[in-house]
Amino acid sequence: MAASRSATAKSSKAPARADDILKQFSWSGVDKRGIKMKGEESAKSENALRLELRKRGIVNPTVKPVAKPLFGQAGKTITPQDIAIFSRQLATMMQSGIPMVQAFGIVAGGQKNIRMQNLLESIGADIASGTALSEALAKHPLYFDKLYQNLVFAGENAGVLDTVLDTIASYKENIETLKGKIKKALFYPAVIIVVAILVSAILLIFVVPTFQNLFKGFGADLPAFTLMIIAASDFMIKWWWVILGIAIGGAFFFVSSLKRSRAFAEFIDRALLKVPVIGQILHNSAIARFSRTLAVTFKAGVPLVDALATVAGATGNIVYENAVLRIKDDVATGYPLNVAMKQVGVFPHMVMQMTAIGEEAGALDTMLYKVADFYEQEVNNAVDALSSLIEPMVMIVIGLVVGSMVIGMYLPVFKLAAAI
Repeated sequence: MAASRSATAKSSKAPARADDILKQFSWSGVDKRGIKMKGEESAKSENALRLELRKRGIVNPTVKPVAKPLFGQAGKTITPQDIAIFSRQLATMMQSGIPMVQAFGIVAGGQKNIRMQNLLESIGADIASGTALSEALAKHPLYFDKLYQNLVFAGENAGVLDTVLDTIASYKENIETLKGKIKKALFYPAVIIVVAILVSAILLIFVVPTFQNLFKGFGADLPAFTLMIIAASDFMIKWWWVILGIAIGGAFFFVSSLKRSRAFAEFIDRALLKVPVIGQILHNSAIARFSRTLAVTFKAGVPLVDALATVAGATGNIVYENAVLRIKDDVATGYPLNVAMKQVGVFPHMVMQMTAIGEEAGALDTMLYKVADFYEQEVNNAVDALSSLIEPMVMIVIGLVVGSMVIGMYLPVFKLAAAI
């Protein structure tokens, strides 16, 4: 802990030089045994790496900077998981007493994703010039949100930045795992719908016309159900491009409206919360994210009102976001947190009671962690139960679609056989 505080103080009081940032180089050479050796390492400069290689016994080493893509932004997208891994790496190095600037150079040098490497090098350069870590991170809000910035700022002021970074890493890992569960839960119903649509389209376009040609030679009236399927087939074959265009346009309009219109997004979030099974999973997820995020920020020393303002956007649902913002306003006027939570009407009784106990005992963060653990486990159980039901549900849907069309196509055959 003392090492991390000294490292933090060193980066803030006596800024390191920009040339302390480590860069990535590739090298090759021959050792004393005459064996060819090569590799990639981080160093301050080519000369510094050559000197280090000679000390190891590499004769006349060739050192070159690692080539970067023609376009600076080439590389994979930076994911929240990348940020979580970086946070834990930085925390580990600071706990080991490595100065922050050097730690950034080491972490950046080990990145295979050029975008992540460029991001860390940029932040490291800012810190080397005397900028605080929280201020350097604020220049990249796409990857480090307000929550991250506030936690780092609190850690810097309290002298426990390494501990806070380790907490952030654990928090991000838990939240990303929870997000994955929610996506999995929403993915299953979508799979059923898509499979049903594809199976129907294939049957209407390729199978039904074959029967239709056969029926033309019957010279008898076809059942109403069969005529309905044939009409649907004719419409699909004639206007498939219109149907496809409407589907693509509708999907684009939906996604665009979801991003641009908060009212539409709130309508969708509110509607999803009312869907059987899925709605309960989303409720539990929002409560878990609220509890864990508030516990992390409060434990880091962020004032409760400021913490609530940050937590609101981390719930993942606009209904809960609005509720938390209202809670923040009530707490700012002097209401206890548990009383403010009762007014919004979205939190279960157990959550409010545990919050009240935590406030009375001075252990609010501990109680909120327990709430988060409980509801995350509820989400896990619900998603696992849903996944076990999805296979028979898919089979039932496909069976209904295929079975209905098969019956519709064979009704004339049965009718003809009866007439004979």
